[in-house]
Amino acid sequence: MKKFLALALVVPLLISCSSKKDDAYNEAFVKDTNGFDILMGQFAHNIENIWGMKEVLIAGPKDYVKYTDQYLTRSHINFDDGTITIETIAGTEPAAHLRQAIINTLLMGDDPGSIDLYSDANDVVISKEPFLYGQVVDNTGQPIRWEGRASKFADYLLQTRMKSRSTGLKIVYSVTINLVPNHLDKRAHKYLGMVRKASKKYGVDESLILAIMQTESSFNPYAVSHADALGLMQVVQHSAGVDVFKSQGKWGKPSRSFLFDPESNIDTGTAYLAILQESYLGGIDNPTSRRYAVITAYNGGAGSVLRVFNNDKNRAFSIINSMTPGDVYQVLTTRHPSAESRHYLYKVNTAQKSYRRR
Repeated sequence: MKKFLALALVVPLLISCSSKKDDAYNEAFVKDTNGFDILMGQFAHNIENIWGMKEVLIAGPKDYVKYTDQYLTRSHINFDDGTITIETIAGTEPAAHLRQAIINTLLMGDDPGSIDLYSDANDVVISKEPFLYGQVVDNTGQPIRWEGRASKFADYLLQTRMKSRSTGLKIVYSVTINLVPNHLDKRAHKYLGMVRKASKKYGVDESLILAIMQTESSFNPYAVSHADALGLMQVVQHSAGVDVFKSQGKWGKPSRSFLFDPESNIDTGTAYLAILQESYLGGIDNPTSRRYAVITAYNGGAGSVLRVFNNDKNRAFSIINSMTPGDVYQVLTTRHPSAESRHYLYKVNTAQKSYRRR
């Protein structure tokens, strides 16, 4: 998880090729994105004022970061590294602040829409079915479901693992907990039924959906991004969300709460993959070549994929159809103008191979 400077926080306008081109649509998109930009800037500024410029930590696609105690305490789950770090700069009784944050994090529920990651509100609801259940075990090797066990584990951590460091201005007290080695698989398993349902509904390969989810969020339902992409499949309301709603005969765009619901997010992300493979990139004949194009387009838009081959859409389809799938892959991973999109195809394709073997 990177630490961001508030003054350097920039929110790019990621408009997919499938977005409407009329001025009214683009103006609405810019307004929505600018509003999120302002929110993020204000939030980062609050963190910087309290923690210091080099200590700004913000939630991302693979990082859950939640502040409480008037921004003095924070919980950070790094889903890539498999670690939970609880920190506080509270000047009085720091152990008590850490203890409560540990318990809340271990027992938090599975409803991302109920938690505001851009405030210090104490809105983490303790659940009888914790999101992290089975992904972390206590010092006796037991999974943590109830408050009693979570409290005992918190006391153990404070006695044996609490550390402190100086930022120059503040003393930061912290505790770090490791997730179990197969935490990624445990999270993926939670959503397998939803993936199978969406796969059957839209005709998209299960392995592709799972690979997209792993690459986008590491199966973090709380996932957010600097572009305001949301949830497990990192759906952007104003581009992919609009396209999906339009294809379903709905007006407008999906709400944030809708996209934070795991089943709705998976359904919407899969529907967008179907639009890419059947409509925007349906002119590609070879299914493997089309899959490479769809994966790349999910990250950077279908228009950017086709323009790699030719500025004329029909000519681009013709060129792609004259190439082998291996050559299409080579071109997209070396000549696409976005380094992120080039690497994205490699990552998703690699992940999909592992899911196909299961």
